[in-house]
Amino acid sequence: MTPVLEARDLTRDYHIPGSFFKKARTVHAVKGVSFAVEQGKTLAIVGESGCGKSTLARIVTMIDPATSGDMLIDGQKVDIARETLTSDMRRKVQIVFQNPYGTLNPRKKIGDILTEPLIINTKIGADERRDRAMAMLKKVGLEEKHYGRYPHMFSGGQRQRVAIARALMLNPRLLVLDEPVSALDLSVQAQVLNLLADLQDEFQLTYVFISHDLSVVRYIADDVMVMYYGEAVEYGSREEVFSNPQHSYTKTLFAATPRADVESIKARLARKNAA
Repeated sequence: MTPVLEARDLTRDYHIPGSFFKKARTVHAVKGVSFAVEQGKTLAIVGESGCGKSTLARIVTMIDPATSGDMLIDGQKVDIARETLTSDMRRKVQIVFQNPYGTLNPRKKIGDILTEPLIINTKIGADERRDRAMAMLKKVGLEEKHYGRYPHMFSGGQRQRVAIARALMLNPRLLVLDEPVSALDLSVQAQVLNLLADLQDEFQLTYVFISHDLSVVRYIADDVMVMYYGEAVEYGSREEVFSNPQHSYTKTLFAATPRADVESIKARLARKNAA
């Protein structure tokens, strides 16, 4: 089966111009990263801030070009630096950002936000656009009455549901989720994660899920890739990576993650008392 997304030795460099006091330099943000994601599966990309995971997301969503390497979507090579993408290819990949309020136009009603992708990318009529937007609101757990409201009238979790609905309006093949629940309360996080799982089952969506929260990754991922200073230092199934991490950075990352089970709490208290 052809993967929905395949990356082969992707790199991304940024040239920093020099000045009177500093020499010009090149920052290697992504260094030869390779992976593949099959339809209906979730690849989680984890790592600390500055490791290159969000840069990789911008390459996958065709916002930034790769400096070198190949990226294939449904087996078709994509290179925005050398060729203009078709609207069909653009529709295949959508993204959901961390902060939904920052990505939703506060001057537009929710209905206009949801129908805008259809206006830009399709030729369907106004009535059908409205019907599709209404149906998508229900899919993400909102109601038809929300169609005429503004983003500021919603909670953070509801706004993220709107952002997910907008990303799904064009029936994408791949959804990139860049820290989609990190700004939400724990109870709301669980609701949004369950929603994403249900939508994936219903539409056979493929996810690239970017996060630093290993408990979230353990819940949602099929495969895990750990990034460190722009490199993929560990890549495998969720069970393999969590049960038997091979790289020293992965082990350190897991060890630094607080655990909430009773035995872990008792162990921490014992270490504190001993100290």
